[in-house]
Amino acid sequence: MKLDVIKLDGKKAGSVELDEALFGLEPRADILHRVVRWQRNNAQAGTHKVKTRSETSYSTKKIYRQKGTGGARHGDRNAPIFRKGGIYKGPTPRSHGHELTKKFRKLGLRHALSAKAKAGELVIIEDADANGKTGALAKQVANLGWKRALVIDGASVNENFAQAARNIEGLDILPTMGANVYDILKRDTLVITKAGVEALEARLK
Repeated sequence: MKLDVIKLDGKKAGSVELDEALFGLEPRADILHRVVRWQRNNAQAGTHKVKTRSETSYSTKKIYRQKGTGGARHGDRNAPIFRKGGIYKGPTPRSHGHELTKKFRKLGLRHALSAKAKAGELVIIEDADANGKTGALAKQVANLGWKRALVIDGASVNENFAQAARNIEGLDILPTMGANVYDILKRDTLVITKAGVEALEARLK
């Protein structure tokens, strides 16, 4: 599939042939869901913790005698039935991550790129180059109509562009190796440089 290439000032800079295996697939929600879920679960800290019966600070003395009180039988005040007692089967620190094969993760990235291409939310730019001035870049972004955009550059991000984009709300930039399904899908516009397209094709083939 062929797509026009533009410059940051909005002028045309030719066209580029995109690989159908990356940008021409029929997007599948089930694949995208599985990859996003894998990403978010791996990012979850899993540090939530409650005190169990053995960790609360009450005495372990039996609160009253076993028989003759007319009340229920009880041991100490740490039991989960009592207020401020230990929590039964509460959360403990653990990893929420799970395995997902490298082949499937690559497939998810291909479907994410195809989803953006099919929705008309894919923009190819000649290069991500700026003079390091946030104001000038912000004006160009506004003229292009990018409100929530992710820019994917080549193997490394242009330093001047990164510096200029750092303080612009809704504009994020990643190198090719940082491209991932979650970040692509949550932005309204996906912007890829020509170098980024070449690097993605090399990475995902």
